[in-house]
Amino acid sequence: MTNNPAAILENLWWQGVNAVRGFSAVSTALSKSNIKAPDLIIAVGKAAGDMALGARNHFDSPIQTIVVTKYDHISEALTTLDECEIIEAAHPVPDQNSLIGGARVLECVKNMTADQSLLLLVSGGASALVEVLEEGHSLQSLKALNQGFLAEGLSIGEINAERRKISRIKGGRLLDAFNGKSGHVIAISDVEGDSIDVIASGIGAYYGDDDRVEIEIAASNAVARQVIESAAQSKNLNICLNEECLYGRADDIAISLFDKIENGPAGLYIFGGEPTVELPENPGRGGRNQHLALLLAGKIKTRDDLHILIAGTDGTDGPTDEAGAIIDGSTVKDTAQVAKYLTAADAGTYLSERGALLTTGPTGTNVMDIVLVLKA
Repeated sequence: MTNNPAAILENLWWQGVNAVRGFSAVSTALSKSNIKAPDLIIAVGKAAGDMALGARNHFDSPIQTIVVTKYDHISEALTTLDECEIIEAAHPVPDQNSLIGGARVLECVKNMTADQSLLLLVSGGASALVEVLEEGHSLQSLKALNQGFLAEGLSIGEINAERRKISRIKGGRLLDAFNGKSGHVIAISDVEGDSIDVIASGIGAYYGDDDRVEIEIAASNAVARQVIESAAQSKNLNICLNEECLYGRADDIAISLFDKIENGPAGLYIFGGEPTVELPENPGRGGRNQHLALLLAGKIKTRDDLHILIAGTDGTDGPTDEAGAIIDGSTVKDTAQVAKYLTAADAGTYLSERGALLTTGPTGTNVMDIVLVLKA
């Protein structure tokens, strides 16, 4: 085993994340296109700040820019830009600013004239961060709906399908209101299949019968995992698996992953996706990555040949400030005690006490989660 396997895993994770950050993803997409400077830039989602910076840097001109993102996801560089309006809102459960941001975005799109062009930058998280509700729905009912989604452990695809039913801007309806001459959508995918219809509940989707709007997926979980694989190979690490398979209940995924690792060769295992967790009425501290980490920690108890990193690429795991955790055979001492934390959805508390939590801060991207396993 290498001298510091945890450091190796974290370094590899960061290489993958850096490859799909909003700034670099948008810069690369624009440099490969022939898009002229738009009249308006709208960026929504957890990576909105980084994406907007990438666009403004590329065009190098004071273009009107609207950014709606999660609290504390704004860099100082963005705040210094001229003609840049920033709205911060709550995630994963919306708040009043989510409605303010949604109304502002819809207003700006509707007010564009026939000779104007739009650049729409979309990343995961916008489903909660930006909303305009259909009549008959309120912020209170929206909050209750989102809290119910989280508690039931639904997949992001299932959640977004329900969100579209009550929204005036999701499912292609935002761009239905666009009357300009041309639009370009650049998206960072945080969903299985990388469909623009599902990313951010389809806020960047366009179903018009003309070709005014072009859509491009600039970054995804697959891109991040491929960069990690290449970086690991340069360190002469054996690549055992590279799969996007983290879909379904975290409890089931833990069993499946452990089986693959247990019966596989020594080397690096790379997994991507987004598991789900069913929450009790009053959940404790943690998110899906911390829950999965504690499940796996119990399975590898006392082993010295396995080190595992599990983290959300956006740098936040559920409603916590942590991205996830780095675990090994020493993380869990008493499996009976662990069961109580898992039942209470309080994995974060246990992992914090064991010094296993991984805190990265906002990363400027959001391409679901990554699990890295180093087996000696």
